Amino acid sequence: MNDINKYYQIIGVSENVSDEELYQAYLVLRNKYQNDRFLEGEAGNEAAKKLTELNTAYNEICDYRKELGSGENGASSAISEVDSLIKAGKINEAQAVLDNFSERSAEWHYLQSVVFYKKNWINESKKQLEIAIEMDGDNQKYKTAYEKLCKQINYNAQNAKNSSNANWNQSGSNGGNNNYSSNYEEPTDMMGGDSCADFCCRMAICNILLNCCCNCR
Repeated sequence: MNDINKYYQIIGVSENVSDEELYQAYLVLRNKYQNDRFLEGEAGNEAAKKLTELNTAYNEICDYRKELGSGENGASSAISEVDSLIKAGKINEAQAVLDNFSERSAEWHYLQSVVFYKKNWINESKKQLEIAIEMDGDNQKYKTAYEKLCKQINYNAQNAKNSSNANWNQSGSNGGNNNYSSNYEEPTDMMGGDSCADFCCRMAICNILLNCCCNCR
């Protein structure tokens, strides 16, 4: 335990900080030492030494927190509860449980991303996924969700662009060029739901109706 206290001191945070706060403090020092290690003489050597100590401290704290979490059923149970609430479509209840977490792990940010996605808050969902990937870059689930979400964002942007084009017609074509649609894979299974796909469909219908009204004038 004394070693853990020492590691927290190296990063310059208390034991009560969240996983995200811990990572951000580590990131600031890491960037500083990485730049300073190229200084000449003893200053560069000292920075390189501190960088090694910093990386060791961060990894040890992360391992300690993982072991601590695996020995406690509270956090694991809450994560399972959020997952069940999301699958049941109880998004507000899931958000309430997430808000009560004292420590926000990579999985927390992933679940927050799912909640934002269900609310069609796409940009906010993307930001949460990016944090999750920063904290746990080896997690394939996070990476897959992020790739699908980026596809969704690109598709929505292209669809909005084409919908605003004066040549856009009711068939959804633009002068016969609609390649972006044929190349797009609708992520209906992304993060356990298709609410965003339904939203896009509703928006497409609204755009068609709006254009019909405009053409009638």
